[in-house]
Amino acid sequence: MPSDFPGIPPRTALLVLAAPDGSVLGILPPVAVATPWWQEVELVVRAVRDRFGIDVTILRLLETELDRPHGGQVTYLAETEDPAPVEPWAGTLDDQPLRLPYARPGGPAADLAWARRVLEGQGLRLSGPPEQIRSWNLSSLWRIPVEGRTVWLKAVPPFFAHEGRLLERLAGGPVPRLLGQAEGRVLLAEIPGEDLYEADRPLLLRMVGLLAGLQHGWQERAAELLALGLPDWRASALAAAIAAVVEKAADAVPAADRAVLAGFVSGLPRRFADIAACGLDDTLVHGDFHPGNLRGDGNTVTLLDWGDSGVGHPLLDQPAFLTRVPAEAVDPIRRHWHGLWRAAVPGSDPDRAAALLAPVAAARQAVIYQGFLDRIEPAERVYHRPDPAEWLARTAAILGGSVDG
Repeated sequence: MPSDFPGIPPRTALLVLAAPDGSVLGILPPVAVATPWWQEVELVVRAVRDRFGIDVTILRLLETELDRPHGGQVTYLAETEDPAPVEPWAGTLDDQPLRLPYARPGGPAADLAWARRVLEGQGLRLSGPPEQIRSWNLSSLWRIPVEGRTVWLKAVPPFFAHEGRLLERLAGGPVPRLLGQAEGRVLLAEIPGEDLYEADRPLLLRMVGLLAGLQHGWQERAAELLALGLPDWRASALAAAIAAVVEKAADAVPAADRAVLAGFVSGLPRRFADIAACGLDDTLVHGDFHPGNLRGDGNTVTLLDWGDSGVGHPLLDQPAFLTRVPAEAVDPIRRHWHGLWRAAVPGSDPDRAAALLAPVAAARQAVIYQGFLDRIEPAERVYHRPDPAEWLARTAAILGGSVDG
């Protein structure tokens, strides 16, 4: 089957089926899936239902044909209560201390039971079966129909569990409306409109204004954010984390880059002092700010996915956004962004701060991905394995002047 996604092979899914008690039933014959993205499981569930007439819940990744995402043959563990036309499976299931609750039999059912209790406590009842949308090491996502509307259930690993607490504190702002939260779970109201990957320039400028306004309101309140469990990306903590990831990933980085990165690490105290002299205090950092993480309907715009958030310099959010907008919009957006901060903090120098932060922001990405690898089970590391070294290579390229920072 040819792929509709240039450069990405089509995905074929194999499902090892388990009963709710965890006993292995066998393996289904392969099914073709219309999209290549491994973590997107809605179409896997649909393909299995269409071909075999059974309902399944995807639990986790077992094996992939390719050594990095996406496409190719993918083997998942799935749970079912239905009789299934399985064949014998010669493999075995292990146990892992880092396995997430929603990756185990019964885990998704427990998440859905919690969501039902929250909804019933608000006088709301399901109007149809929940639909599984995504499952991987960073989230489990379900769409739940409720009496003429849709709500979303999201379960996350412990290192993202601060999202619900933060959304409670941001209530009333340009963030999703929280219906309920418990450790590692959030229940969110549907957001009208569409994801804004293709936003025009006026809307892109509006997005920047939303974030900068939110961040300005949280300056000098780092202690409150840290108390919610957000990670610390302020100068001292981030410098130590960058030094650690440079050391850990050294064997995967070319020798020339290692030399550049060693100088970068040794110069971080001076660099952070120079950044501080630019006059912008640490604040709330979204952590994954780009147009696709905003949703709108022409009237309102909502900033999604706060699980990646932390505490640090506000312009740490800038590089990810600017790399996802049209090239001709980068300079106008940057000027607008810096103008907002000059107005908010008279005497500040966001131009210099952004230039100094460019390699720091790239190195922070290496820190984030290494953190994922350190805290997820081995079979799921295929999603992120090359990322720390690739982001350190980008850091070295920025320092060498070959990447526009």
